[in-house]
Amino acid sequence: MSRVFILLSVVLFSICQTEQAHFLTDDYINQINNEATTWKAGKNFASDTPVEYFKSMLGSKGVRKSSKGPLKTDDSNYINFHYIPPIFDARIRWRHCQTIGHVRDQGMCGSCWAIATTSAFSDRLCIATDRKFNQLISAEKLTFCCYFCGFGCFGGWPIMAWRYFKYFGIVTGGDYGSNEGCQPYRVQPCSVDETGNNTCSAAHIEKPHRCRRKCYGNTTIDYHNDHFYTRDAYHLTAAMIRKDVMAYGPVEASFDVYDDFFSYESGVYVKTENATYLGRHSVKLIGWGVDWDVPYWLMVNSWNPNWGDKGMFKIRRGTNECGIEDLVTGGVPVTY
Repeated sequence: MSRVFILLSVVLFSICQTEQAHFLTDDYINQINNEATTWKAGKNFASDTPVEYFKSMLGSKGVRKSSKGPLKTDDSNYINFHYIPPIFDARIRWRHCQTIGHVRDQGMCGSCWAIATTSAFSDRLCIATDRKFNQLISAEKLTFCCYFCGFGCFGGWPIMAWRYFKYFGIVTGGDYGSNEGCQPYRVQPCSVDETGNNTCSAAHIEKPHRCRRKCYGNTTIDYHNDHFYTRDAYHLTAAMIRKDVMAYGPVEASFDVYDDFFSYESGVYVKTENATYLGRHSVKLIGWGVDWDVPYWLMVNSWNPNWGDKGMFKIRRGTNECGIEDLVTGGVPVTY
């Protein structure tokens, strides 16, 4: 009986190995480049990286089922933005806010929903305070302490993150290995070693961390005084996204991810015809523009700066590519 079990295990393992590598092969990447006309694919991951790794990073539950509202369709500050420029980059508009272009690394954890929302909130606080606040908000705190937001490393609802900011506040916290802020991120990043292998390729999804109510990064910070809030939490219609970004700063955006996206290198991403759906992902939207007559949204990803275009990517705008324009959330910071 034990021999049968071992043989069966070997067969199943072999099947999984075959399945998990197909969209990372050179042949598949070449196929993408033959088909895609607006973007270029390249080698971002080793071919033997397991599918579990990729699915572990897709933790957005989106906003379609997360709540019934509110849907923001207007704002008194929008009156200042009758003209929307064809090109906009928040890194240039608010060049002194160092967090806007910062690329984080979520590691072996589906915390993209937490990283995207805390990153956007960090930027918005910097903008609202005229750069007096210029640091990261804690993705660690949100991922493992907001129980109604979702399931930690197994995904969450971005709109609920903004609601957490509104009702409970959130502390500061920098990247893994830093002592920046009250509660730095404690999920180890995924890096490429000397042999070209991803250090997370053989790992499992991060186990839940204990929710702490004290500062363990910069211990000189008073935990109770280090809380920041939003006055609201909302979804945005496609027509309001650019006005909201111009008025308050970057927003969170979720979209459907297909297997060709993992090999994105440059250009304006448009899903190729035969790509396979794998899950939903959250990123930060910081601008827009046009490349070779193709309008795009400018995004900051959380798979470290070695992925894609230095950790960033562009995705087609105006056609709701992969649902990107249906799934945008934000909140306006409270300042004193």
